[in-house]
Amino acid sequence: MSGVNTLDLFADPVDLTAALVDIESPSHHEEAIADAVEGALRALADASGDGAVDVQRIGNTVVARTHFGREQRVVLAGHIDTVPLADNTPHRIEGDTMFGCGTVDMKSGMACYLGAFARLVRGEAEAPGERAAFDMTVIAYEAEEVAQEYNGLFHLERDHPELLAGDIALLGEPSGGVIEAGCQGTIRVFVDAHGTRAHSARSWLGHNAAHDLAGVLTRIAAYEPRRVTIAGCEYREGINVVGMEGFVATNTIPDHARLIVNFRYAPDRDVENAKAHLEEVLALEDGLTLAYDDVAPAALPGLDHPVAANLVKAVGGNFRAKFGWTDVSRFSNLGVPAVNFGPGDPGFAHKKDEQCPISQIREVFAQLMDYLSLH
Repeated sequence: MSGVNTLDLFADPVDLTAALVDIESPSHHEEAIADAVEGALRALADASGDGAVDVQRIGNTVVARTHFGREQRVVLAGHIDTVPLADNTPHRIEGDTMFGCGTVDMKSGMACYLGAFARLVRGEAEAPGERAAFDMTVIAYEAEEVAQEYNGLFHLERDHPELLAGDIALLGEPSGGVIEAGCQGTIRVFVDAHGTRAHSARSWLGHNAAHDLAGVLTRIAAYEPRRVTIAGCEYREGINVVGMEGFVATNTIPDHARLIVNFRYAPDRDVENAKAHLEEVLALEDGLTLAYDDVAPAALPGLDHPVAANLVKAVGGNFRAKFGWTDVSRFSNLGVPAVNFGPGDPGFAHKKDEQCPISQIREVFAQLMDYLSLH
């Protein structure tokens, strides 16, 4: 790993965030940042004593685990890739705000996780020092911002599920410093209609495929979504048309039309139940066809798990439901309760002016240390 960027995992979390942001890492180009993270974690493992920490690298995903003999294990996971750059690196700071690609999604969260992990590993080797309340796994994974087939956490879930094992998992998604528990599932389907093309001046010679979708469109528009509260978190479902296709020409009856429908469902439904409910609502007429394009399971909030209680306490009892889908679902699928917890407003993710409050980075780091440390 010659020419590797050096990372100081013991730096102020704001400085560590800046260092991570300045290593450009758009999806499929994570090698440099993975080298830097791996190098810093291996140096930490070497200094911590035989067998206390092991480090593995799979592609551009880096995993480090402690072996302190604690009864419970906390997993700290975050992705190291970003969306394509938009002339927004290196970082810059204005007042209490850091700007730059990845500041909010999610290099600030990754900095908090890496920094807490490093301090508690070092503290465990010192006498006296900050000691860890749990064994810990930290995962810095590649390719979250692109298709699932490239996602480093997906590869671990499929090929090395033992590396995701734990009593609870924290994902450094931007959540405004509030716990966003679990996530909703998502299903995307295509509803297709087929007709006969004709000139619109002689429409009786054809069959308008778009008109055949009127019933489905009306049922979706009239649908009243459910609200459900799980472990104190209210989730709000929704079935919506997110795309419509069927144009041939302005003077032509379309012989094919399609609705693209997205169902966001609460985590008390499994995939099969969600599919059944969606199909019941769509109630397709004869001649219409349904094709599943994307299916992702939901994740239960996990806040009723005993190991989550101190996390809720450390953040002052501030938690809410996560409406969007995140990689916490991969942990939930393996029976590991998982939450989203990181600094920054997700509304700035992927924007040219992506930004994160500096004070929130320090606050999340302090809360994380409070949660992970022995008292």
